[in-house]
Amino acid sequence: MTEPDSILLEGLRVECIIGDLPHERTFPQELFLDLELICDLRPAGRSDALADTVNYVAVAEAVRSALTEARCQMVERAAQLATEAAFATDPRIRACRVTLRKPHALPGVVAGVRLFRDRN
Repeated sequence: MTEPDSILLEGLRVECIIGDLPHERTFPQELFLDLELICDLRPAGRSDALADTVNYVAVAEAVRSALTEARCQMVERAAQLATEAAFATDPRIRACRVTLRKPHALPGVVAGVRLFRDRN
């Protein structure tokens, strides 16, 4: 079996309310996301046309908007919302892998989660 095609968005920066502690509910914090959008890139590879691929700018904007509006308490929920926002952007995305990092969760530690979701 061959490796599936994917579009990568690495280092997507989002400032949002995230966290369960009282001080985290007041001020936005930085999150960094890496997204891997599993989709067939052959049509765009042949045509060289944006209409034949997933618009990663639209995905990035949808993820930013979803996380900013959600005001999540848990990084697990934020990562799940990121996958849902990506799927809602384009039906050609068959699966999505998200790595979400919260760099200021603990002094000197970057906390984060990684998840994989498909449309099934």
